[in-house]
Amino acid sequence: MADSLLVDWQPQDFETLERGVIVARHWLAETGLFTDDALAEILDSHPAEHLSINTMGKTKDKFDWREGDRNGVPGAELVQMVREGHLWINCRRMMSCQPAYAEVVNSLYDELEANAAHFSAEDRTANLLISSPDAWVPYHVDMPVNMLWHIRGRKRAWVYPHFDKRFASGYVLEKVCYGEWSEEVPYDSDWDKYALVFDAEPGQLITWPQLAPHRVENLEGLNVSLSTEHKNARARRRLNVHTGNYVFRKRFGKACSSIEVDGVAAHFKQFVARLDRYAGKLFGKEKEQWTYPITFALDPSEPDGFRLLDTAGDAAPAAHELMEV
Repeated sequence: MADSLLVDWQPQDFETLERGVIVARHWLAETGLFTDDALAEILDSHPAEHLSINTMGKTKDKFDWREGDRNGVPGAELVQMVREGHLWINCRRMMSCQPAYAEVVNSLYDELEANAAHFSAEDRTANLLISSPDAWVPYHVDMPVNMLWHIRGRKRAWVYPHFDKRFASGYVLEKVCYGEWSEEVPYDSDWDKYALVFDAEPGQLITWPQLAPHRVENLEGLNVSLSTEHKNARARRRLNVHTGNYVFRKRFGKACSSIEVDGVAAHFKQFVARLDRYAGKLFGKEKEQWTYPITFALDPSEPDGFRLLDTAGDAAPAAHELMEV
């Protein structure tokens, strides 16, 4: 893809990649890949195992995240249900399942790498996010390095200080990186005064350092974003440092407070984390990622686009709500 999809990027924007928060511009909407018809086609062709349909409570101070069943709704109707309802759709693994989108994502990453000597985007993945005008995502951390390419609608993002244990403690990140918890982590509304707040308009990118806590609320219209993720040697080591800290705490009763990713200790923790994963595979005790049960089904006749299943009960709590932190 010859033409650049980045708009008016400055040298300091490239220099800030993975090191700080960036708000910049892009031309993704002009590719024609994110129209209603294109979204419907994706929803109809995407593998079911890589497509999640979620909803959340309307009271943002109460965790109420739910996983749902598509219930056979076709793509075009589903797009309209999202526009009128209270839903959040995540089409995962776009790079491996949708070649046209993979080409676009690779073009973006290749250009970023070409202009930032320190930047390397390996293990590239992308998720297509389609969500309702009043949908929201709770406070969480992403394990890979995340870049939010916003395309349609308006949303507000709160990004909290990264690598600051006041907002995601070492213990919390150990649980997430090891897979014992989901990426939703403990949140206190008092922390909002420390957050950077951005109102994302169509054609804007917002990106932040790895594991920086953040949350998102939609403000207006059908929201469409491409969330790209990548890793590199440093990003993998950061995750392994937290995983190694977990192993030391869990297996040996020793809490390690350092989350530094440089130096001999960091590399040793990475070795311990990899050894633990290898041992799990060797002895048939591989860790399982936290998942939410399916508690609702899509239903076009319902105002919010879904109905709770008879067995649903209360929403499943986030993993961190099951124990004291």
